[in-house]
Amino acid sequence: METIQQPGQVLLINKPLHWTSFDVVKKLRYKLKIKKIGHAGTLDPLATGLLIVCSGKMTKSINDFMGMEKEYTGSLVIGQTTASYDLETTPTDPVDITHINEGTVQNVVKSFIGLIQQTPPLHSAIKVNGKRAYELARAGEAAELKKREVEIKEFEIVAIDLPRIDFRVVCSKGTYIRSLARDVGESLGVGAYLSALCRTRIGTFKLEDALQVEEVLPPPQTLTSE
Repeated sequence: METIQQPGQVLLINKPLHWTSFDVVKKLRYKLKIKKIGHAGTLDPLATGLLIVCSGKMTKSINDFMGMEKEYTGSLVIGQTTASYDLETTPTDPVDITHINEGTVQNVVKSFIGLIQQTPPLHSAIKVNGKRAYELARAGEAAELKKREVEIKEFEIVAIDLPRIDFRVVCSKGTYIRSLARDVGESLGVGAYLSALCRTRIGTFKLEDALQVEEVLPPPQTLTSE
């Protein structure tokens, strides 16, 4: 295999819809002919947006990037729930939401700003007794996931057209926006699921500076056989 000899890169990638984060890494590994490459924070297949990919010596910085605060924009739908907290699974039949108004939504959203206890989704990559939680969920087994403390630094409602609510969130590492959407629905008493999500910032790195996977080209360096 031919590999490019280089000290390392930090690539800002706009992850496409329906791609896994590993799909992006796999594509870039092949395209750039680099063995040592990884991403700094998973995005769900149904999410889009900023994915930091590190290669070579820069993979040592992955944990640093993962520890940075994140910003997301997205949409949630109230009045229905799903097992995965997003559209990976089928929504339940809708319930009545005619008693919910913008003021109710704003008050609930404000209650989530600050340090909160959050339970990760059962459909997640967290390991339980050596198995991924989503594997257990798909097999019909109920995994017990522990609550974790995360920080919601900003939670802004951008638009409301019920049952849809558009929002912007700034949060600490380890925050599951799917769980946040689900918890908002629970606080409203009508349920909710995440219908769209885009990561717009990681630390000071912004989505507007990211490349599409197809735009990433091998650096102009000499190829050597390995």
